[in-house]
Amino acid sequence: MIVLVMILSSMIKIVREYERGVVFRLGRLMPARGPGIIFLIPYIEKMIKVDLRVVTMDVPRQEVMTRDNVPVTVDAVVYFRVVNPEDAVVKVENYVRATALIAQTSLRSIIGQSELDELLAHRDKINRELQMVIDQHSDPWGVKVVTVEVRDVVLPEGMRRSMARQAEVERERRAKIINAEGELQAAEKLRQAAFIMSTQPAALQLRYLQTLAEVASENNSTIVFPLPIDLVRPFLSRGEPAAVAPQAPITPEALVSEATPGEEEAGEGSQGEA
Repeated sequence: MIVLVMILSSMIKIVREYERGVVFRLGRLMPARGPGIIFLIPYIEKMIKVDLRVVTMDVPRQEVMTRDNVPVTVDAVVYFRVVNPEDAVVKVENYVRATALIAQTSLRSIIGQSELDELLAHRDKINRELQMVIDQHSDPWGVKVVTVEVRDVVLPEGMRRSMARQAEVERERRAKIINAEGELQAAEKLRQAAFIMSTQPAALQLRYLQTLAEVASENNSTIVFPLPIDLVRPFLSRGEPAAVAPQAPITPEALVSEATPGEEEAGEGSQGEA
């Protein structure tokens, strides 16, 4: 009875939905079976279960020198799954360990070929390159790399201080540019307002009245009222003397025509004697 139970237990195997059974008959590979109940020939066929679910694997921290000679410490996470159970069992001894080692070496290689700015700003591009390189090596093993993500990038302390200072200087530069642009726009608006007021005296009067209203609303003990010159100009023009008509310029002909009274009488006497 005991022998029968042992034989039945070796004949009947149950494979779950996310598993496949790789069967060897007398050492020869047979097509994968499952899911469900699988019947094996006792002592002739042997089966190895392979999990087809996505495996999440952490890549240990790697100290890498970037292309611009900046030492960084990076780690990543790799998502992969088995798409061909036969190859995963036959062509590699341990596909999980093999994929982990390929991920580590590929991470060091890709990071070493990238600059620090590219690593920080274009991480998606580096993730795609890592996924392609690792998948190219693991494809013969029947392993498909779904995605690779660079999880953390640790910079040296001095480099972090330099980058923080650079970011602070950049923010100050932007603030100064925005302030200068605001001053320029305000000056342009003031120029337009001054031009309008210079051509429209009524606008200047209204602005003056508005200023008086604003000053009166404040709780001041002493208020100085500025008086525009346009308001008193009519009164000043009344007190000015009348303008004297300009005299004609004196010419040589006028000097000749003018004569003294004695000379005119002497001329008349000489003419009488003659």
